Amino acid sequence: MKKIITLIAIVFVSALSFAQSGAKIEFAAKDNTIDYGRISKSSDNGIRAFEFTNTGNTPLIITSVQSTASSTILSQPKTAILPGKTGKIEVKYNMALGPIRKTITVESNAVNYEEGRVALKIKGEVMPN
Repeated sequence: MKKIITLIAIVFVSALSFAQSGAKIEFAAKDNTIDYGRISKSSDNGIRAFEFTNTGNTPLIITSVQSTASSTILSQPKTAILPGKTGKIEVKYNMALGPIRKTITVESNAVNYEEGRVALKIKGEVMPN
């Protein structure tokens, strides 16, 4: 009986390990948010980078990066990010005066987000000078 229970436990643990395999994306920014803070329109170019690591065990493929109005995607990985390697997505806010509340949607093959879709956010406030 002990052998059967041990065998069942090994199969269960193996199945859990298999279910967790795949690419995983982990962003360095807390809560996947970059806070610009209070910035001056004349002294800040509005460019920031979301840095990430593939913490999974298969290559990470970014298939799409989309932004809401007032922000532009400057760069994103064009090739697969190997396990343990890092990448970045550069965004630029257009520096319109007032509060910054924008979302960037990243689509990938990451298994640690539902359908591989991650919402990144930028926030802050642009001051006149």
